[in-house]
Amino acid sequence: MEAEKISDFLADQLQQAPPQLQAAFLTFEDYWERKLWHQLTNALIDFFRLPESAPQRLPIFKSFILSFADKINQLKFVSLGLMASTECSDDQERLAFLTSLADRVNKSETQDAYVYALADVASVKLRLQNLEGAQKDLETCQKTLDTFDSVETVVHASFYKVNADYYHAKEEFAAYYKNALLYLACINLEDITEPERVSRAYNLSVAALVSDSIYNFGELLLHPILDSLTETPHNWLRDLLFAFNRGDLTAYDVLAGNITKNKLLEQHRIFLYQKISLSALTEMVFRRPPHDRNLTFNAISSETKVKPDEIEHLVMKALSLGLLRGSIDQVAGVAQINWVQPKVLDMKQIEGMRNRLKEWDAGVNQLGHWIEGVGKDVWAA
Repeated sequence: MEAEKISDFLADQLQQAPPQLQAAFLTFEDYWERKLWHQLTNALIDFFRLPESAPQRLPIFKSFILSFADKINQLKFVSLGLMASTECSDDQERLAFLTSLADRVNKSETQDAYVYALADVASVKLRLQNLEGAQKDLETCQKTLDTFDSVETVVHASFYKVNADYYHAKEEFAAYYKNALLYLACINLEDITEPERVSRAYNLSVAALVSDSIYNFGELLLHPILDSLTETPHNWLRDLLFAFNRGDLTAYDVLAGNITKNKLLEQHRIFLYQKISLSALTEMVFRRPPHDRNLTFNAISSETKVKPDEIEHLVMKALSLGLLRGSIDQVAGVAQINWVQPKVLDMKQIEGMRNRLKEWDAGVNQLGHWIEGVGKDVWAA
């Protein structure tokens, strides 16, 4: 009887399908009758990815796929469910559908599929402003993932994506930045739409700038996601990131007028100036050779445009954040620096390092000639 119902269902869906999709239903029925579950699963995934299949995804999932759900790969089963859920009428219906899907795969042997489904449950709860419920689901996902030695990349990508969205909603910028980059590491950029690439690059840039714990965003500067901003009205944000990286106060002054375009940046305007002042300080130290890093407060004030009476606080801040290592001579008004945090270099900074290496090489040669000259008698002996 069950077989007859499924055959009748497929025949009905065949009649409703557009001409270009009708052959797919004949394939489904053939694979189903021959119990070729792997081939049937892949054929269904290809079918669900077609935009024209949208109206038929939910009926096919509920009336056809669920009949053999236990016989197929559970990660692919969840993938089919996630694609079908996009056709739910609203988020409440989608939440009920995905919760049922997650419960179905919540078994000891299919915990990876459970995390995959539960992450989307958390995503819907985020859209419904249920942050507490989303947090609990994400904590469950994290605990489960920690028990795995390895897991499919798609599962990690799903978790990091929703985790990033959660921290973005909570305005926890450092956590958002970390999880958003982990998500991007799990996917191919070509797999997401151009608007999403621009949105993620924009949000990552803002998070990097306003976070009070991110002072080195080299990973973002090197990531191709940032190029998504180049041909958009947000290109100034990309330029601002590079200005921060090289401590370029002149460029900052030019770009600062754009800060009003973003509410978060505007709220953190004072902090942003303090942050680029720190970057200017570290860049000043970086440009100097190791034997010439005793910096007077007056020299620092001149380079960073920070008032002389605020220099000590600026240096102490840099030391406490681990951007620099050294000490302060308050009486002499000198900062003695012996280490600066490494960071990504642009071409101008690389050229500066090249010149320093040339100076070092010339110094070594000069020392060698001097030793050779004063030690002639020793060498002869």
